Amino acid sequence: MAAAAAVPLLLLLPLLLASPASAEKDTHIKLYWHDVVSGPSPTAVQVARAAATNTSKTGFGAVVVIDDPLTEGPDLKSSSKPLGRAQGTYIAAGKDEVSLLMNMNFVFQAGKYNGSTVAIMGRNAVFDAVREMAIVGGSGVFRMARGYAQARTHTLDLKTGDATVEYNLYIKH
Repeated sequence: MAAAAAVPLLLLLPLLLASPASAEKDTHIKLYWHDVVSGPSPTAVQVARAAATNTSKTGFGAVVVIDDPLTEGPDLKSSSKPLGRAQGTYIAAGKDEVSLLMNMNFVFQAGKYNGSTVAIMGRNAVFDAVREMAIVGGSGVFRMARGYAQARTHTLDLKTGDATVEYNLYIKH
């Protein structure tokens, strides 16, 4: 009888002994994303477009590849410390409003996250005050990351299309 009672305890023993290798962390990172589409050295380049893109008021169908600078502050040219690059694509996916499907990696090239990445994917309704996208993974320090990114436009030049966007990343890793 005692032996029969011990069997369930033996089955639970591995669960009791198993513990995570390390505690999960919450990290908040604020940075600025600089999308430069104008000038002699753009960081965002349109690589495809649908026939209807030329007549669309929203740019619907345009596909853009990016390698955008990420900085600590909003000023790209002088005082902001470089943190890395945003590499990926965005697609003009809205027919009736300017909204993008964002698919990008924030590649950290400086500081304590140097060599790590955060993968971001989601809808970006460009003219909304705050946009939220999913953090769907990462590497290095951010291996198995999940969370969300909030984007707020800092500046948008409607003549050139150049933009600076504040990103707040809320990451569990």
